[in-house]
Amino acid sequence: MKDAPASMAKLRWIMAQLRDPETGCPWDLKQDFASIVPHTIEEAYEVAEAINQQDFSELEKELGDLLFQVVFYSQLGAEQKRFDFDSVVAAICEKLIRRHPHVFGDKTLTTDADIKANWENEKANERKQKNQQENLSILADIPQALPALSRANKIQKRCAHVGFDWDNISQCFEKVEEEVAEVKAELTSDLTNSAQQARLGEELGDLLFAVVNVCRHAKQDPEALLRAANDKFSKRFKHVEQQATSSGKTMAEHDLTTLEQFWQSAKQVEKNGYEQPQQGQTELQAAQTKQTSSKP
Repeated sequence: MKDAPASMAKLRWIMAQLRDPETGCPWDLKQDFASIVPHTIEEAYEVAEAINQQDFSELEKELGDLLFQVVFYSQLGAEQKRFDFDSVVAAICEKLIRRHPHVFGDKTLTTDADIKANWENEKANERKQKNQQENLSILADIPQALPALSRANKIQKRCAHVGFDWDNISQCFEKVEEEVAEVKAELTSDLTNSAQQARLGEELGDLLFAVVNVCRHAKQDPEALLRAANDKFSKRFKHVEQQATSSGKTMAEHDLTTLEQFWQSAKQVEKNGYEQPQQGQTELQAAQTKQTSSKP
């Protein structure tokens, strides 16, 4: 099998060899469901990063790493006689067919709203069947381990599905403004007091939750938006660092006014398009040179 062409059968065989009690890998043999979770989360983020960078060669590799996580869990399930890879595949096949009656059945769902409503209804039925409770919360089974922004978004979507939602995005903005005012009020208090710090933290959390609502009503993914904002800030800050270095001083030796000028220069570089500066030339100058040379 080692020399056989790549296939799911070969991957599953490799996993079984890694877990062989006598000849397997010591590290793989020590793992259990809980110990693999951090690796699974890391692999999922690496897939997202490859997609974000549009690095499809890397994405191919990262998807393989993520697939291996599924095979690893399935191997553990088989060893404990709980489930195996085939039952995992069978479960997802059944779920996808059942959740898409407009594709695999005779139901007609023509709009995104209809399809989304059907999907949420199917998930609600699954939760009821799983727990055998008619009054089961619609928030049941939302993973605590989700990134906080993603979890807030998911909570709000579940609530909106049963009508507990703002009518429009303007009302969401009003809520944000209300939360901003409450944060400002808390900031005027004695922040050396632990109870006051807790109240401030609560209000800041409410503000973040309200901002997620604005993102959701705008049909934007807050997690993706903040990742993009992080990347944009990091790129601009690296430009600031480079400009500070080019000046012959450290970042700490510049006052805030100068650093703000570097920041505005970084934004201009971003706007004009980055071009590698020549020796003795700042990034802003390089961008300006590119802009000038591109004029007819």
